[in-house]
Amino acid sequence: MQLYNTLSAEERAIMIDDAGKQRLTLSFYAYAHIQNPTQFRNDLFIAWNPLEVLGRIYVANEGINAQLSVPADHFYAFKETIEAYDFMKGIRLNVAVEHDDHSFLKLTIKVRDKIVADGLNDATFDVTNKGVHLKAKEFNEILEDPDTIVVDFRNHYESEVGHFKGAITPDVETFRESLPIINEQLQNHKEDKNLVMYCTGGIRCEKASAYFKHQGFKKVYQLEGGIINYAKQIKEEGLESKFIGKNFVFDNRLGERITEDIISQCHQCGKPCDNHTNCANDGCHLLFIQCDDCKAAMENCCSTTCQETIHLSAEEQLQLRRGKQVGNKVFRKGKSEVLTFKNNSEIPAKINESAEEINIEKPKKIKKLILGRGTHFFPKASIGQFLIESNEIKIGDQLLIKGKTTGEEVITVSELIVNGKEASTAKPGDSVTFKLPFRIRLSDKLYKVLN
Repeated sequence: MQLYNTLSAEERAIMIDDAGKQRLTLSFYAYAHIQNPTQFRNDLFIAWNPLEVLGRIYVANEGINAQLSVPADHFYAFKETIEAYDFMKGIRLNVAVEHDDHSFLKLTIKVRDKIVADGLNDATFDVTNKGVHLKAKEFNEILEDPDTIVVDFRNHYESEVGHFKGAITPDVETFRESLPIINEQLQNHKEDKNLVMYCTGGIRCEKASAYFKHQGFKKVYQLEGGIINYAKQIKEEGLESKFIGKNFVFDNRLGERITEDIISQCHQCGKPCDNHTNCANDGCHLLFIQCDDCKAAMENCCSTTCQETIHLSAEEQLQLRRGKQVGNKVFRKGKSEVLTFKNNSEIPAKINESAEEINIEKPKKIKKLILGRGTHFFPKASIGQFLIESNEIKIGDQLLIKGKTTGEEVITVSELIVNGKEASTAKPGDSVTFKLPFRIRLSDKLYKVLN
């Protein structure tokens, strides 16, 4: 029984073109209590693969988060497969503003700890106790209320190319970073302000709305269906768009235009531009904004180093990549030192009046040096084990442990066990263990804090 994608992206693209069918790009999510996520995942794959559904789907005990494309003539058959589950009957499907037959080229369904990583470990937090949903017209109206604070719960690379007028746009790389930052900065507004939030399709701000209600905020609202549904409603109802620019999306399109406003700039030359691209160097793939002129001159690369690299043989490129951690660059647009024009602060300052009024601070970035990765956790002793892959570690060092579920945890090393023995330092190749007040995962990365 086939339970995984077996075709390459190139093979799938050819099949799509040969079929000549129109495909619909859509997204949906549902928070629910799923007892066996693995079985749920397998059942979905078996149901969707024959329907030529392609996309990126995450399932967990807390529900499902899906972005996918489906042939238009299979849409109703697909809808039947999801409405076979009680918690997805009548579910809202956010159909994309712009369609692309190649928006997804594989069917990938993964089981995760959570469908939206939040860094929270609070058993009393009820994600289903959400805020009030607002349709586009209601959302526009509440934005005019002087007692409204509107927060963008997307990441910096999303809000840079488009956001609602007057929105607070935290300079963060992950959703979980936003929660404590906004919570801390708005402590004095739990009673008197309308806390209004939005994201791409609704899944992040739905969890955020439940979180802020849990934190004691009294007037919590969210944009129903996110920006995707908002764009559809304002078009159908002839409403003014309070959103300006482009809506970033996590498929091959990397964005869909909502208004003609261009509020960002090419990260290489500074020209007005809001087109994202991934660096053509397979050892980089940095996501950044690049205009057509720079794309042609730089051959879709973020730097001259990457441009030189793509002209090497495949074996030479593979050798350069071997043993290096490059995945953390993806989606960190505007954060690389090779980009001359990055994070232009002038444009957001003109429209981000809410942020200035309540003095929202940007999170302090931790300067760090990669050390290695997690290899094991011993629950009874609360001990984490790591493999040191580069650089040294010694007693007294401040370390950062970072992972999708773990979040970001900083500790100071007071004792070290290196290769089974007490030691004061560890070098590349060593296996080290030390006590931790939290659980680590095998995907967690270990860094030395430099600042």
